[in-house]
Amino acid sequence: MTDIEPRTAQRERERLTDSSVGSMFAELDAHEAMRALCEGVNEVVQSGPQPPVRVHMRVGQASIDVEWPQPEAAPVVAATAPVGAPVVPVVVEPVGITVSAPLVGTFYRCSEPGARPFVEPGDVIVPGQQIGIVEAMKLMNAVVSEVPGRVVEVLVKDGELVEYGQDLVMLEPVAQP
Repeated sequence: MTDIEPRTAQRERERLTDSSVGSMFAELDAHEAMRALCEGVNEVVQSGPQPPVRVHMRVGQASIDVEWPQPEAAPVVAATAPVGAPVVPVVVEPVGITVSAPLVGTFYRCSEPGARPFVEPGDVIVPGQQIGIVEAMKLMNAVVSEVPGRVVEVLVKDGELVEYGQDLVMLEPVAQP
């Protein structure tokens, strides 16, 4: 072991201490911090309804991003019934596209209290545009739209708890240029 390795580990501990999230890893060396982060990711992944599509981890400022596949919409099937047959109600999904919560947490419409919301009804958004934030385990996770559209309605109030897959914003399709 050289003199450089303890100094590098000490610098990493100091860097982790600067972050409020990283402070819980401040007394751990980089290897132990990575192991603790992996255990946290494992808990999050095990709690999901299916395997994630993407997992991203970072030790400096302790970040975990887990992305699950978007739930598929059930196809609408049209059927005809003979005259006199009992009428069975049909549930029709609303026309439009929704942006769903990527994880369980608290939804925020703004980057900070008093700031302008990321999106408002009537705004046209593009793929990759941020529409809100979900805070989970003291981490702020950007919620981005994967499709273009015009915001019809924001379905969740600022500061409201949301579940994985819960619809947050309703969009109407728009033609891409």
